[in-house]
Parts: sequence; C-alpha cells; structure tokens
Amino acid sequence: MEQLPEFLLADSSESPASIFVIHTTFPRFVINLQNDEIEWWESFNNEDKDIAVQEVSHWVKEATQFYDREISNYE
Repeated sequence: MEQLPEFLLADSSESPASIFVIHTTFPRFVINLQNDEIEWWESFNNEDKDIAVQEVSHWVKEATQFYDREISNYE
C-alpha cells in the first residue's frame, strides 16, 4: 500500500461552502479554509500544546499553499 500524502483535500455536503485540508502526519489535523478553524486529531500534553500553538500559523500556511497548488492544477 502506498503511503498517504501529507495533505488531502476534502469537502462536505453538510458545509458546501467549506473546503477542508487534512494533514495526515503529526500533528494530524483538519483545517476549514473558509474560516481557518482547525480540528486537531492529536492529544497534546502541556509541553506539546505550547509547541502546537507556536506552529499553528506554520500549518495554516502549509495547508493553504497545498490547496493553492492543487487548485492551480485544475485551472
């Protein structure tokens, strides 16, 4: 079986205006690009939470760049 890509695109009929990017490696999360809301799929201890908070902007940027690259392939 092939390794999962680091990022995946998703949509939902429950939120048709939203586009989601799923980060499949640590720290795993789903980001709604419509409002930058992040749902973490990891359990963080206090030390990890500090690191995660510091890196949120990094992951938002990475997810947005992934989305932009993917969409440019369809244009």
